[in-house]
Amino acid sequence: MAKIKVAVVGVGNCASSLVQGIEYYNGLPAKHPEAGLGLMHTKIGPYGVDDIEVVAAFDIDERKVGKTLPEAVYAAPNCTKPIIGSFTKKGGPRVEMGHILDGIAPHMADYPEQRRFVAARKKPADVAKTLRKSGARMLINYVPVGSEQAARFYAEEALAAGAGFINCVPVFIASDSAWAGRFRQKGLPIIGDDVKSQMGATIIHRTLTRLFEDRGVKLDRTYQLNVGGNTDFLNMLNNARLKSKKISKTQSVQSQMKTPLEADNIHIGPSDYIPWLLDNKVCFMRMEARIFGNIPINLELRLSVEDSPNSAGVVIDAIRCMALALDRGQKGALQAPSAYFMKHPPEQFPDALARSMIEDFIKGKSTA
Repeated sequence: MAKIKVAVVGVGNCASSLVQGIEYYNGLPAKHPEAGLGLMHTKIGPYGVDDIEVVAAFDIDERKVGKTLPEAVYAAPNCTKPIIGSFTKKGGPRVEMGHILDGIAPHMADYPEQRRFVAARKKPADVAKTLRKSGARMLINYVPVGSEQAARFYAEEALAAGAGFINCVPVFIASDSAWAGRFRQKGLPIIGDDVKSQMGATIIHRTLTRLFEDRGVKLDRTYQLNVGGNTDFLNMLNNARLKSKKISKTQSVQSQMKTPLEADNIHIGPSDYIPWLLDNKVCFMRMEARIFGNIPINLELRLSVEDSPNSAGVVIDAIRCMALALDRGQKGALQAPSAYFMKHPPEQFPDALARSMIEDFIKGKSTA
């Protein structure tokens, strides 16, 4: 079977976990007791994790551009916990210079070099040409939060190259009918927007909100405060870059209620940058509600998780669902994969229903 050839833009912590994860699972024998550990699906259609090959990569940091991908995933300012110590094969695609556009927030220059992006002084690559030459069937977008121009630029390049697009960031492309229509017209699928983590703050908040709703509990107010020490949290210290992120996370939780909360009664979003946390994300959640007889109930939760591997397990599935869509000639925004894997899909569904939808999609019972 031919490999699923993919390209990534943004070789940060999330891409590092994805690339290391592919190597990790490829190195486990099929009958190893932990061969399926951490995977939502060991197989999606005919595809296992070992069928994925990253054939092209783009970044803007001088410590990554020009290096092979197995070298670049460990380069600063990446700080996620390693999944593997080293790669069995030292080769692989070289990271090409991307287009900066609005990909670097100005305030990051105020921080030490090992914590921030350091722009390479090289000519940007012809992205569409590289995608075509590499044979990449899809492009995975990992540009920083708030990079509206950059995200749309890479979506344009995917269209020009005839590649599918997986939008892991909170820039509304798959959920924008005009953009989705352009991919449909080109005969290409798109999955987006803003990847959910495998077991992260938003999926837990959504699940608890739905549980309250299903059990007749009236949720009155809630917050979700998140802190971390990776470049994502450093980047998001600029509140101007948070608009889409806050909309994405808030609507994801609000969608689980029949009557959404007033804006003053819900707060969800990144809260602060704590350098020594590195890629560890800590979430503080509170839900204030009322049960039978108008009696109050409060729930408080603290979640601590390595942020980037938490999303990589979801993207592994999104890649293989995108491959199925390309094999089948499906086009436009993929409803089931977007609803199950993303915070801000074109249409929101309860997670239990979205899971049923994704199983139907994998089996070919659904064309969306």
